[in-house]
Amino acid sequence: MASVFLYHVVGDLTVGKPEMVEFYETETVESAIRAIGESTECGIPVWKRKSHVSMIETSEMRQQRFVGILNSLDIVAFLASTECLEDQDKAIKTSVSQVVVPNASLLKQVDPATRLIDALEMMKQGVRRLLVPKSMVWKGMSKRFSFLYNGKWLKNADSSNNSSNNNLTINTNHPSSSSGTSNRNKFCCLSREDVIRFLIGCLGALAPLPLSSISSLGVINPNYTSVEASFPAFEATRKLPGDPSELAVVEPIPDGQCKIIGEISASRLWKCDYLAAAWALANLSAGQFVMGVEDNVAARSLLDFAVNSAVGDESTANGIGSTRLRKFSSRSIGFNPASSIRMGRSMYRGRSEPLTCKITSSLAAVMAQMLSHRATHVWVIEDDSDDILVGVVGYADILAAVTKQPASVTLSPVNRPEGGFTTEFQN
Repeated sequence: MASVFLYHVVGDLTVGKPEMVEFYETETVESAIRAIGESTECGIPVWKRKSHVSMIETSEMRQQRFVGILNSLDIVAFLASTECLEDQDKAIKTSVSQVVVPNASLLKQVDPATRLIDALEMMKQGVRRLLVPKSMVWKGMSKRFSFLYNGKWLKNADSSNNSSNNNLTINTNHPSSSSGTSNRNKFCCLSREDVIRFLIGCLGALAPLPLSSISSLGVINPNYTSVEASFPAFEATRKLPGDPSELAVVEPIPDGQCKIIGEISASRLWKCDYLAAAWALANLSAGQFVMGVEDNVAARSLLDFAVNSAVGDESTANGIGSTRLRKFSSRSIGFNPASSIRMGRSMYRGRSEPLTCKITSSLAAVMAQMLSHRATHVWVIEDDSDDILVGVVGYADILAAVTKQPASVTLSPVNRPEGGFTTEFQN
């Protein structure tokens, strides 16, 4: 195991992190859409309000107030229901408590002195957010921080070296009263994306893992979920796994394998036009949804829909009604930078194309790919064929790989992972 996990603590990752602002379950869906656009991992933690504003909470009390994590796909699926489509103005004013799926195990409060390896083990077990108190003040960051911070897990720290460290200010006792009062209820929130970003800066310490292929490291998860392109998009969302929240849209080929043509996921819907995406999810097949266009509709039908949209907008402006009919396109939900009037299978490309890598891709390349696209996963395809789906790599898979004992790491030639299964739903 790399020493970076033993010689760093969670506090190292909080340097420069902003204070967390709690998002309450009484807020509206409209407010949640704005908050998700500024979030990591395409989701926001949702909280219950304090019973008393001035109350000093224990970690247990704070944990009990946490409800769950709300992501972009949760909102789109909610807005795609018949009731919400009939009155979208009412739908976006709905309380978040009616949308978020309660799951208190997704967040855990930890001390800043918690070892990084322990934090990673929590995330491997399903924790997606770490709540870290901002109760200690330090300047800069160094390797010595992990040894000396709060004196909690290195008992024989050299006190003389501690006093000579001018780049680090640490209070091993209780914080001063003024500092404790101002920071008592201040926290920052660390996500798995933050951890991967930190590891990207420590690639040398992880050698030789970063340059090894994801296949040789056993990172590829073959247990992905998929649906055929003809499957109804809304029904497909009911089959989504919990983590990562993603679903491959595939086309079967004669040899029994599948080609990936798109995906339905929270990361794909991040910062999208939620109302347009909701209409599409409710009315299109999975294949049409990821294409961003209903290619079997006559031009006249599309024109009629566009006219209805214009009439609806005009009626709203005149106070006659609140209908929000929209022409759905890949541009309207943020899938494709191309013009929304483009039609046909070419719209699978561009931003609508799923994020993929080869089985021979290095671990470092996949990590960088996920960070650059702010994605929670990358689909893995065959090295010598076009878009033949093999599996998926998510945050949990990467964390499991980098924390393996050295004896379990092999640099053998690339082989396609064996075993596993694919959950597939067909008409």
